Amino acid sequence: MSEIADIEMEGHLIDSQILTKVLDKIMDMGGEFEIKTFQIGQKKNDASYVQVTVTGEDAPHLDRILLELHALGARLLEMEDVRTAISPADMVVPRGFYSTTNHPTYVRYQGSWVEVEHNHMDCLIVLNDGRAACTPIGHIKKGDRVVIGTSGVKVVPPERPREKTFFGFMSNEVSSERPSGELVRQLAAEIVRTKQSGGKIAVVCGPAVVHTGAAPALAKLIREGYVDVFLAGNAVAVHDIERQLFGTSLGMNCAGNAISGGHRNHLYAISEIMASGSIKNAIAEGKLKGGIIYECIQAGKPFILAGSIRDDGPLPEVITDTVKAKDAMDKALQGVDMTIMLGTMLHSIAVGNLLPSFVKTICVDINPATVTKLMDRGSAQAIGLVTDIGIFLPQLVEEIDKQKIKVEPVPC
Repeated sequence: MSEIADIEMEGHLIDSQILTKVLDKIMDMGGEFEIKTFQIGQKKNDASYVQVTVTGEDAPHLDRILLELHALGARLLEMEDVRTAISPADMVVPRGFYSTTNHPTYVRYQGSWVEVEHNHMDCLIVLNDGRAACTPIGHIKKGDRVVIGTSGVKVVPPERPREKTFFGFMSNEVSSERPSGELVRQLAAEIVRTKQSGGKIAVVCGPAVVHTGAAPALAKLIREGYVDVFLAGNAVAVHDIERQLFGTSLGMNCAGNAISGGHRNHLYAISEIMASGSIKNAIAEGKLKGGIIYECIQAGKPFILAGSIRDDGPLPEVITDTVKAKDAMDKALQGVDMTIMLGTMLHSIAVGNLLPSFVKTICVDINPATVTKLMDRGSAQAIGLVTDIGIFLPQLVEEIDKQKIKVEPVPC
């Protein structure tokens, strides 16, 4: 062991287990450490501070360790200004570029820390006139000043919330054995609190919401103002409209029985909307009188329908260019305080990749694998429920009706 570096960290290092993760990472990667300074916060809201000397076998080995520690919030004791390199062409990045996490990030520029705007994972940081912006590789232009390396970059990973909340009370483990009734009550209270405090809520869902008969419950949430942004695919809108026009989804009626010739109904639904020119026109003509998309349009709430190679149609409002769809989703999600993901793996993962780690996230799916994937995003405020959407959503709406007038305290 010949190469050393001094790092420092500040925050709620013990109860958020950040220090434990850092020391474990050093040992797992074959390095050594020595704690030089450790000041423990004396009260609940007091931050702790630690300085650690990290030792590696050689310079490349130490650099690999420091790169992993950086993502956990560690920074070199003697920080220099951030380093940049010029992008040689559109969508071509300099060697050694810094790849962002979904945690709040700062860069040191001319001796001051500048917050990276609109940060989310797997992007680059572009510095321009003293401002730092998180930028997807698809938006990199020739001549952009791109941050390289970790020098002068500071990451602030999520910590355990100080206040007693639904997310602070529950761990982010995934289980189908949780008392779902109590969780639904607490989630309803959290939704009501978020809206009463002026927060913004996004809902991401798959067609299972329609197939399981939960669409009326979601439509009611939109109508009553609990949904600010709605994100889905072509299938959700098609089957939602099919249900309204023909009383079926995937050719099955509300009782789950297949209707003779019903497998064609979703194509008839697409045809009816195409004949009107758009979903909005179909509403104006009186053709469409209810449903999820109907409520979004009536309430003036933004909805993004992202296309897929599997789509029939697609409907006029569907964005078939995946890059444009992602940009539209990214823009719609800015400023969101809570995201509720319902019965969709692909859209949930796509949205999860666009969210910073401090956004409260609830993932509900009958498939535990879907929930697990979303819980692994590094958020300290994430809850996963393994349950049936058709049962969950009506229960949630019922609990919100009970709690929207008076918010009940979250039990300890």
